[in-house]
Amino acid sequence: MEERKRFKGVIPPVSSLLLDDDSLDKDGMKKHIDFLIDSKVDGLFFLGSGGEFANMTESFRKEIAEFVISYVNKRVPVLIGTGTPSTKETISLSQHAKKAGADGVIIINPYYYKLNDTALFSHYATIAEKVDLPIILYNFPGCTGQDLTPTFLLKLAKTYTNIVGLKDTTQEIAHTREVIQIVKSEVPYFSVFCGYDDHFLNTLLNGGDGSIGLTANFAPEVQVGLYQAYQQNDFISAANYHQILAQLVSLYTLDSPFYNLAKDGLRFRGFDISTKVLPPATELSDDKKAYVKDFLQKVLPNYFK
Repeated sequence: MEERKRFKGVIPPVSSLLLDDDSLDKDGMKKHIDFLIDSKVDGLFFLGSGGEFANMTESFRKEIAEFVISYVNKRVPVLIGTGTPSTKETISLSQHAKKAGADGVIIINPYYYKLNDTALFSHYATIAEKVDLPIILYNFPGCTGQDLTPTFLLKLAKTYTNIVGLKDTTQEIAHTREVIQIVKSEVPYFSVFCGYDDHFLNTLLNGGDGSIGLTANFAPEVQVGLYQAYQQNDFISAANYHQILAQLVSLYTLDSPFYNLAKDGLRFRGFDISTKVLPPATELSDDKKAYVKDFLQKVLPNYFK
């Protein structure tokens, strides 16, 4: 593998914007990508949970990967979500991401079947041996039903040098803290990201590296502001941004799955896009859309008017 890349900072899990026929809204994606890059994010993550990967065909995932990698054109690092319940399919998608020019892949553990540790290790080991890209693991036990433990992660990271990080989408900040303490102490280049936006400051204070949180789609200034303030040792500003994020994540309770709200957030930010999501997910109801608009105008009046 080429020189290891260390990922850090704010890396939004980018929404997959759609047209009414469920095809990719390429014009909308271009404007959204430019907006995020202009907002000084540190990278972009496509085809994650917020990108609706689980409701897509393999061919559509490849189409999106090719388009976004080409359009970003190396302006910031691009990470592509390639996880599936199938080891072979995950390898295929990851190798495609490599060919398309991705800087790395993010791989959620197999869902539906709960694997024993031997099978789970074998899954990631086989992928790491066949994919010549930096790999960030994705821990989301609320969706997969299975936690990636700190000791399991340490074993993988020590065995495969192209396994370089974790997105930890868990409500327990103690889990993220233990990953930082246990894994980074022996594998210093291993990057640890929080998945829930309101854990960003805690993750940094515990020695982690960044955030891959959904609200950065429509309010990137908050997470970028927090990260920059932290780097400048401006902890008062960082705490103020943290308090805003703590309010924004309450929107996640509005619906299930909750990634639909990111598209409404973009519309209320002024983007002329469809808020369509792929079935079986559904759009927010009209009353919930109105709630989101009012909420954002109150919490972030400078951006939502």
